[in-house]
Amino acid sequence: MTPEALYDRLERGEPVTVLDVRNRDEFEEWHIEDEAVTTTLVPYSKFMVAEAGDTVASTAREAGLDPDEFVVVVCGRGEASDYVADLLDEAGFDAENLEDGMRGWARVYASVVVRLDAEAAVYQYHRPSSGCLAYLVVSGDEAAVVDPLRQFTDRYVADVREYGADLVAALDTHVHADHVSGVRRLADETGATPVYPAAARERGLRADAAAEFVADGDEIRVGDVTLTAVRAPGHTSEMTAFRLGDLCLAGDSLFLDSVARPDLEAGDEGAEAMARRLHETLRSVYGEMDDDVRIAPCHYGGATSRADDGTYTARLGDLRDRLSAFSMDEDEFVDYVLSDMPPRPANYEEIIETNLGRTDVDDADAFELELGPNNCAVSQAGES
Repeated sequence: MTPEALYDRLERGEPVTVLDVRNRDEFEEWHIEDEAVTTTLVPYSKFMVAEAGDTVASTAREAGLDPDEFVVVVCGRGEASDYVADLLDEAGFDAENLEDGMRGWARVYASVVVRLDAEAAVYQYHRPSSGCLAYLVVSGDEAAVVDPLRQFTDRYVADVREYGADLVAALDTHVHADHVSGVRRLADETGATPVYPAAARERGLRADAAAEFVADGDEIRVGDVTLTAVRAPGHTSEMTAFRLGDLCLAGDSLFLDSVARPDLEAGDEGAEAMARRLHETLRSVYGEMDDDVRIAPCHYGGATSRADDGTYTARLGDLRDRLSAFSMDEDEFVDYVLSDMPPRPANYEEIIETNLGRTDVDDADAFELELGPNNCAVSQAGES
């Protein structure tokens, strides 16, 4: 089974049993998550022993697998899982191997319409392997992409052409720590203006002379609409959201079931100060926005629910009701956030250096650096 076919099946809401044959530590660090997925972990080595003892069927049943149910077998590269899928098939189970394993899953990229009206169309891209979200804004014959991934720059360019527009701007909301930004490549390949938060220069971001740096309130014109920069620090010092009418492309300043972690830029020693800045952002920035503003974040988690239209968006008023972080005082918020952070994203320091323009990696190395969950949020942030 191709990763794209698995994704389509999950999108249709069809239940899937996933048999993960990696070691437990690899599984716990990163695995396929979806409401329609039931996961069983049985390391590959157990099936090697079962094959030698002619006990494959009994081993599978003991693990909870049903011969009458479809099973997708997964490993890191699709090799060990291919071996196990063949064993299960010979034992009478309906099993298929996930081609290229988790690396294949990391190449799946999909999009859905967030907004479609006379002024603009906004498309949300999502990468199910990591929860990364990006946005394409198309208005008239111009387009802009927000938080693009370098791994998928060809996709944005092709989509912009399909929509009959030219890419005029590529924007980052902040210096990302979980994926390599596509802003520089899109600028090089299309002539689009690279746009960064002004405060990113204080972090040492290197950019060419064509780059534009935006501060709070600055505007980026795209066709007949305007993206307005909204300074929203806390996750990072330069974090900047972009408003398009009642839609807020929030970056990592606010998620749908959590708030951002404050330690990826300043480390443990600076996390408390950044957490206090994040609390101020929730109070003074998002506190000034109307309940009807639609929040469109830069990441989502495995348990994040979609809106009725299939997008990872939510009304700000609903988030105020859902997340108790909005009602916490500053000290309570800081204590909670600092006590509830997951492991930092894999290779985050090297990814940050790449996105600052201080180092460079080729596409193959960039892909390897990005494998795994994003972990840019605290675990719950006071979810009600």
